[in-house]
Amino acid sequence: MILSTTPTIEGHTIREYKGVVTGETIIGANFVKDFFAGIRDIVGGRSGSYEKVLREAKNTSMKEMMDRAQEIGANAIVGIDIDYETIGSNSSMLMVATSGTAVVI
Repeated sequence: MILSTTPTIEGHTIREYKGVVTGETIIGANFVKDFFAGIRDIVGGRSGSYEKVLREAKNTSMKEMMDRAQEIGANAIVGIDIDYETIGSNSSMLMVATSGTAVVI
């Protein structure tokens, strides 16, 4: 599956548009990660635990979107958009939503 944030894929002609596909993931960050991330924020540096959660959520959302594209016969997705939002009480959950146009090239 070819993935692109652009509306076209260089060197390929889009033969058929299959429609919009999406993937959504909601992941909760636990108390221990929040505690250590808070300490890291105070002393400076990157928060490896949050970066790992972000990558995991993005990868899961992208895989869900690719699975949906394959189910409808697409072999590429163009115009991909990735959105990150915190939700829940005290913004304790992370939502990653991906969307794009499933196509046949």
